[in-house]
Amino acid sequence: MTLCDQINAILPQTQCGQCGYKGCKPYAEAIALGQADINQCPPGGDEGILELAALLGLKATPLNPAYGTHKLKHVAFIVEEDCIGCVKCISACPVDAILGAAKLMHTVIAAECTGCDLCVAPCPVDCIVMKPLSIQPSPEQKYAQKMTALRRYEARNLRKENETLEKVDRSKKQKEALLKMRSDSGIDRSSV
Repeated sequence: MTLCDQINAILPQTQCGQCGYKGCKPYAEAIALGQADINQCPPGGDEGILELAALLGLKATPLNPAYGTHKLKHVAFIVEEDCIGCVKCISACPVDAILGAAKLMHTVIAAECTGCDLCVAPCPVDCIVMKPLSIQPSPEQKYAQKMTALRRYEARNLRKENETLEKVDRSKKQKEALLKMRSDSGIDRSSV
């Protein structure tokens, strides 16, 4: 296991970007390279900072308030009566924890939600609220949730990458077909 992997395993896997990076892994890479401080992760809070400090042999420093404040675990909740089915929250969710379809009501799979808040801002009707969990997870539950979130995040990224490759491939095939049609029609005209 690389140092980056060890750091990433400590991070909460919310993929929220509050640290200034586009997810937990890029932040872990920056820490491993000495390009980021260990106190930039609000979801990880003091507990995460202490774990990172112990791993790296550094002095623990308080969470840098420039990146936000630590909050208890919370999850997104969609006020279903107000949802217009715009799908903006679905595309914003880094772990695919929101279900729904265009012009239909959406819902959050609370057990899969990392509490990243990324779905709140794009909602045009403000029907998404963040609610703290009534019972905070145990350390074992936190670890299981982190690993599930990491798998879901990686699966989403792989799916998105495949969708992009398929789109490029379709576009390439369409261009080739169009060029062939133009070429074939050019031959037909010259032979007439």
